[in-house]
Amino acid sequence: MSGDLKLMVNGEKYLLQVPDHRTLLEVLREDLALTGTKSGCNEGECGSCTVLIDGRPMNSCLILAREVEGSSIETIEGEARDQQLSILQQTFIETGAVQCGFCTPGMIMAARALLDRNDSPSVEDIKEALAGNLCRCTGYYGIIEAIQLAARRGGKNHGQ
Repeated sequence: MSGDLKLMVNGEKYLLQVPDHRTLLEVLREDLALTGTKSGCNEGECGSCTVLIDGRPMNSCLILAREVEGSSIETIEGEARDQQLSILQQTFIETGAVQCGFCTPGMIMAARALLDRNDSPSVEDIKEALAGNLCRCTGYYGIIEAIQLAARRGGKNHGQ
């Protein structure tokens, strides 16, 4: 069965015809062409599909799109504003936290949620916030450094 679905993604309203069985990940990537959110394991284990739903990091592969109707959804595409990278995006580049880049969108969204609620996280806070996100390239040092640097620069804010 399918029907109308109203979504708010990155501050924009969408009205879509979506089958009931479609995940939020599928709708974001296939219906809205927001391909920054990656499809990794499709089991909620890798975190590459992490988006913010009402400010909370969630695995979009595990959520039916219908379940988030009426919620505010933020994807990596909403992180930059007015063609200006966010502080987090900038610090990920500066510290070499981006290697293959596959995990980066999910890492940044998890870090965004952390910095939105804690503007001075400890290394342990950062590790806990990233616990559901896997990186196979960096060893996490650059990622932790990027988040610490973003916090020092006022990482709640977008752009500089």
